[in-house]
Amino acid sequence: MTPIATISFALAMLVLAASPGPGVMATVARALTSGLRPALLLIGGIILGDLIFLLFAIFGLSFLAQALGQFFVVIKILGGGYLIWQGLKIFFDNDGSGKFRCTDSKSGYGSFISGFLITLGNPKVILFYCGFLPTFLSLTALTYIDTLMIMGVISIVLFAVLGCYAWLASSARHLLQEPGKRKILNRAAGSVLITTGIVIANRS
Repeated sequence: MTPIATISFALAMLVLAASPGPGVMATVARALTSGLRPALLLIGGIILGDLIFLLFAIFGLSFLAQALGQFFVVIKILGGGYLIWQGLKIFFDNDGSGKFRCTDSKSGYGSFISGFLITLGNPKVILFYCGFLPTFLSLTALTYIDTLMIMGVISIVLFAVLGCYAWLASSARHLLQEPGKRKILNRAAGSVLITTGIVIANRS
């Protein structure tokens, strides 16, 4: 990859990552209710999903992504349902503590899986890697070094952009420590997660 191609791809990824969507909404909601670390774990799941679709495109497996269309429909519904469930738990956290006490807040697996499912069920991501990317880069001419560079660009850009969203939301969370304010925050963040889940489950 030439430096110009690398920069162009990074800018395209920046636009994709910064544009409002399920990933941004879920990241902000998780940071607001659970703090920065769970939000970063969710971002890690999002990045893993992106890298999988990237490898699908690079190794000519776009047809596989299309052939597994029904599988991704199931993933989309499961991912949406999982986010709705999390949103409901946060929404009905009536003690005002604001702590998401689901077991996944301890292990981190739930946050990571949430991010992973968000990516797998997001048609925008599938379209970018399996549709737009092959016209943007000459995938057949990529070397293994080029592939590693692209994976690095994706990881850095997604982590930087979504990490900024998470940090800002987490900072705002610390300003709302009173029980009454925390309860309002839980209602708002829970509603965001529920809405995100509904959006993912119904997107085509």
